[in-house]
Amino acid sequence: MRIIIIGGGACGASAAARIRRLNENAQIVILEKTNEISIANCGLPYYTSDVINDREDMFVSSPAKFKSWFNIDVRLNCEAVSVDAAAKNVILANGEKLEYDKLVLAQGANPFIPDFKGMPKEKVFTVRTLFDADRIKAYIKSNGAQKAVVIGGGFIGIEMAENFAEMGLKTTIIEAQNQVLAPLDYEAVSFVQNEMRNNGIELILSDGVKEFCGNKIILESSKEVDFDIVIMAIGVRPELGLAKSIGLNIGRGIIVNENLETSAQDIYAGGDGAEAEDFVTGGNTLIPLAGPANRQGRIIADNICGIKSVYKKSQGSSVLKVFNLTAASVGNNEKQLKAKHINYKKIIIFGKSHAGYYPGAVQIMFKLLFTAEGKILGAQAVGKEGVEKRIDIISSVMRNKGGIQELLDSELCYAPPYSSAKDPVNILGMCADNVLRGFFKPAFYEDIEGSYLIDVRAKEMFESGTIKGAVNIPVGIIRQRLGEIPKDKKVVLFCNTGHTSYVAARILEQYGFSNIYSLTGGIALYFEILKNMQSIHRETSIHI
Repeated sequence: MRIIIIGGGACGASAAARIRRLNENAQIVILEKTNEISIANCGLPYYTSDVINDREDMFVSSPAKFKSWFNIDVRLNCEAVSVDAAAKNVILANGEKLEYDKLVLAQGANPFIPDFKGMPKEKVFTVRTLFDADRIKAYIKSNGAQKAVVIGGGFIGIEMAENFAEMGLKTTIIEAQNQVLAPLDYEAVSFVQNEMRNNGIELILSDGVKEFCGNKIILESSKEVDFDIVIMAIGVRPELGLAKSIGLNIGRGIIVNENLETSAQDIYAGGDGAEAEDFVTGGNTLIPLAGPANRQGRIIADNICGIKSVYKKSQGSSVLKVFNLTAASVGNNEKQLKAKHINYKKIIIFGKSHAGYYPGAVQIMFKLLFTAEGKILGAQAVGKEGVEKRIDIISSVMRNKGGIQELLDSELCYAPPYSSAKDPVNILGMCADNVLRGFFKPAFYEDIEGSYLIDVRAKEMFESGTIKGAVNIPVGIIRQRLGEIPKDKKVVLFCNTGHTSYVAARILEQYGFSNIYSLTGGIALYFEILKNMQSIHRETSIHI
């Protein structure tokens, strides 16, 4: 059996190695149109800044290793230009024809580069290959670049901006949307954007590139931005040329079934170019992440070798370092749920990275989205330590069809240096369960305006800073001051992070108040959001 794999990235390389481990007699050929195979693409921003300073560390494997370990024929700089699905052969750019029994399309996706007027292509780079990173490093060194502009605020854009800033370059991000990092909602992204500004990165949001003029970028708003080097990080598009020429079913990417088979017999597809079923909504989606691509390669290999294997949907679990912060998410966010007309509830809490009485504990902000039936739709977290650990737990609970009750019931490792007896994951479950049972009504940043605000912290804390217009009724004396609390208005209680206000809300609920809400995330989140909003206001001079 001859298997031809087009593409030597995560999916293709994973499929090839797995096939060999299952079938010593198969003839396996990888066709890769670049001169690189199986590199650590996700590490490219850190290699650019020499955080990863050994080029050899960027190679996960090599053609020589594929040959000696797995007896796989890897052909670099070898482009497949057409496929005859009926005759089952692949035509290469040099005219060579290769027959196959099974074909795997794992070509991935390519960076999208708009053809902006006046764009000096010698100064504009993408970050997809090790060759790209080498060119960026060489250009900065040889030209003494001091001003970097990153167009696009996705994962690669943020990572490149951080690494440029760490290198000492004056760095600007231009993002056409009103925020960076689309997977995050505004609460979580406020922390990220504030952190970036605190580390010297200028954010230009809700504005796009109109054209280039010399060493200036002219924006749609007419604002001008100077640059020495530009990174184009607007996004990627699946490489679909071959798939279209074959006549495969295509949406935004290649349509595959649960076994990753395409609409053509004996042709499989996976990785960034193939659509996957969204774990939350059941609709098709494109999720260009390394984890799913590697798993899909393994599943393709299993099915080729006669082992029934199924790809069980994509959750979109992701994590990102942003200077001293970590941001992570899984599932859908509010914007996605609203776009799909899915009803949801939400809760926001702050939890500590480990036991508060053990030195070094830091706060993590969590946001959880869920249904009235307790199904988890998505989660986001931002903090300095222990962030991705908790999102991984929530991801695993979701994967195993668990819901709010399973978060509450999760039995997690506990020792003071690592967690608390009630881990933040458990507390998320408890808070969501309280919402579902009607034990308290959460309020959010958008609920503050027009509500009667009560700061339930101690007087000295209230006097050190509060939300404008709030009155102070400390939780310890709230039973003695019930007559001061209106029953004909929406009353929002708040404290530092939301726990004390929840306690106060429960007291008032049991005294017959039905209009009481607790501000989730408290003023810690309120001031973070306000700081971000005020920065956006200064940057754009647009009233918010």
